[in-house]
Amino acid sequence: MNWYDNAIVYHIYPLGFCGAPKFNDFGDVVYRLDKVLDWIPHFKEMNVDAVYFGPVFESVEHGYDTIDYKTIDRRLGDNNSFRFICDQLHENGIRVILDGVFNHVGRRFPQFMDIQEKGQGSGYCDWFANLNFGGQSPCGDPFWYEGWNGHYNLVKLNLRNVGVCDHLIDAINYWIENFHIDGIRFDAADCIDFDFFKRIRSFCKGKRPDFWLMGEIIHGDYNRWANPEMLDSVTNYECYKGLYSSHNDKNYFEIDYSINRQSGANGGIYRGINLYNFVDNHDVNRLASTLHNQAHLPLVYTLLYSMPGIPSIYYGSEYGVQGRKENNSDDNLRPCLHLLDMEQQNTGLYKHIVKLGRIYRAYPALRTGEYERISITNQQLLFRKVLGDQTVYVALNLADYEYEMDFQTHLPGLVDVIGAKLIPVENGRAHFTMPPLSSMIIVSDDIVNNVDGVESAPAETGSDTEIVVGAKYRHFKGNEYEVIAVARHSETMEELVIYKSLCGDGEVWARPKSMFIGKAGDQRRFEKLD
Repeated sequence: MNWYDNAIVYHIYPLGFCGAPKFNDFGDVVYRLDKVLDWIPHFKEMNVDAVYFGPVFESVEHGYDTIDYKTIDRRLGDNNSFRFICDQLHENGIRVILDGVFNHVGRRFPQFMDIQEKGQGSGYCDWFANLNFGGQSPCGDPFWYEGWNGHYNLVKLNLRNVGVCDHLIDAINYWIENFHIDGIRFDAADCIDFDFFKRIRSFCKGKRPDFWLMGEIIHGDYNRWANPEMLDSVTNYECYKGLYSSHNDKNYFEIDYSINRQSGANGGIYRGINLYNFVDNHDVNRLASTLHNQAHLPLVYTLLYSMPGIPSIYYGSEYGVQGRKENNSDDNLRPCLHLLDMEQQNTGLYKHIVKLGRIYRAYPALRTGEYERISITNQQLLFRKVLGDQTVYVALNLADYEYEMDFQTHLPGLVDVIGAKLIPVENGRAHFTMPPLSSMIIVSDDIVNNVDGVESAPAETGSDTEIVVGAKYRHFKGNEYEVIAVARHSETMEELVIYKSLCGDGEVWARPKSMFIGKAGDQRRFEKLD
């Protein structure tokens, strides 16, 4: 399993995020993207593993009309400033994903301008799809070419031309070698030649076996693109729709059907593929503008973090930022945001998402366990995720009234880690009342809130769920140890406590944090010494 199979991704559309001018005047460099450095503590509080930057390469307008694949858009900064950003993110344990717009380029792309200047004498005539001199383009060129999706400011590349492929792979190599990027999201992946993807995979995995390849796919069988020969993951547009419409229509059968169809425990056409899950992005209306009832926002995010796949947050949506397409423009979806301003908005939603990030990190079964629905009605859903001997239950009630939830369990005791409340279990059955408009994530061992047999508030910094490096701890069998580090497993991203014996041998041990702060029977496995 690779790092991205356990990741939380934060998606930024840089030109909007930075408030850059709509059009590039190709004047002075302005270091607008440096503002992301101030957001690093925000990412860490959310347990973000990777920042996916939308287009950052030099372009004419919106970033999807690239003119130079090796240069940062001057409206954002320059290559040196972006290298520093990447270094700072990496030093804080956050990976970097770039948007690869490799299906088309802008009209100021140098090889296209060479054709405008030299006509049929240009050596680049075969670089562009269906380019011919039998007519005039809609933009007035004395030749015809294919524009992506009918947009002639987006000139479609001919990805069967070896020179084009070499040019793009050379660019990818540049960002890997000099910026140590960790992956690429491929724009308009459904339009890209399969052989090109196979060559890309061979090249990237040869340099970095854990390099992530994710494609934008809106329709079709995701297996065609996400497979051992091509991409690691694709955008899960099917469940994107189901996540909001199942709440708007008060019909949990819709999203349950989609999840089961894709990766349910009793079958699923995408089992083995961790799809890229989202509730909004730079192309679709913000979730807060799509839901009929704003009280459903936390429930949707609970589903996002607990369903099979890789959860992602679009910048600002963690605070319920709104935005709709208007007059055929995406500008409202891509605003300039300031963290201090957002922190005055929907703080309840933000705290919920922060809590979900902690829970997601704490329970491997929630991340990659198999999905199995237990019970369902139009407005209530209960399912479990199972991985090895760990079971996590997820319960949702989107109704505006209380609901009595009851299910059989093999676990002797349960607790809701969202609300830090015990769930009664008697004779192998859990029974509890769900408040209106609520969600629960139910486990046997609360390692998020430090529940000790009674209801308690969420743990604060310095509680028993926080490991103090340098502190001494006593094992329940009597031996004493010193914690020397808290590390993260490079593949599963699970937190590990590194500690050494103080009993003479000085042996160094590693144990999952969930076990270190957990219990052995009725007592804590490790107690911190004063």
